[in-house]
Amino acid sequence: MPLIACVPNVSEGRDEELLEQISHEVDSVRGVRLLDVTSDPVQNRSVFTFVGTQTPLRKAVYNLMRVAFDRLDITKHRGRHPRIGIVDVIPFIPLRQTTMERCVELSRSVGSMLAEAFGVPVYLYEQSATSPNRVSINDIRAGELKNFPDKITKPEWQPDFGPARVHPTAGVVTVGARPPIITFVISVDGLTCDAAGGIVAAIRKVGARPRQVKAMALESDEGKGCKIAVNLFDYKETPLHVVIEAARKAARKNKASITGIRLIGLVTADVLMRSLGHYMQIEGFDPSQVLEFHLPFRRQV
Repeated sequence: MPLIACVPNVSEGRDEELLEQISHEVDSVRGVRLLDVTSDPVQNRSVFTFVGTQTPLRKAVYNLMRVAFDRLDITKHRGRHPRIGIVDVIPFIPLRQTTMERCVELSRSVGSMLAEAFGVPVYLYEQSATSPNRVSINDIRAGELKNFPDKITKPEWQPDFGPARVHPTAGVVTVGARPPIITFVISVDGLTCDAAGGIVAAIRKVGARPRQVKAMALESDEGKGCKIAVNLFDYKETPLHVVIEAARKAARKNKASITGIRLIGLVTADVLMRSLGHYMQIEGFDPSQVLEFHLPFRRQV
């Protein structure tokens, strides 16, 4: 069965009752399975991961947006993660037997639906982008919500769907199609965020291609040290352990230390197996050597 993953980021990470309601509204859609919810109260942000086929996914995204639209007000949001809307970004990711083109088609259909149903401006990004300046979510999000009322009036920033004005409570929504990415947070002790620029730069440089690895420093929730949020866009060209070792080396150079790494959302087994082979120094290691990968596993979505 062709499957697509959807990983919306919601600008709420503290209200457990609301997050549970969103989870229920997504998981109750026949043909959709909610796999994971990762919340960060300091960033005040939650990442939902669910899978399904095209039509059920449209319904699940609508349900998620409806609850967020009814309950959240982006102007009252307080958190450290950059954001432009209550549902900040909605990516679709091709899984087995699914093409990127199908995800692009779905993203455009969902973007149009959200604009019509909720009156929000919608931007298409990544593989769905309609112009080069909209490929990167960081470019769309630049200046964040406070600058968007002026930004959205410029010809080059007219939304792909919906009105050319920021919704008073929902803000702006971005929707797109992209390959799987690895998102994680590195905790660094011994440096302020202002002094962590060297580590951020070192992480960005390890990408096999420009902008393949994105990183930004965020204040630590413990009030000391900092955290570095990382997006790895092609772990096959730039393995996870290469990024982590670059961060460790840069931290030592700055007389700091990495105290932990937290994954955000889900990762493929292949990602972890590649790093396992590296750190255990297993010669010629291949994930196909893992017994469980050969066992039959069937579960209906």
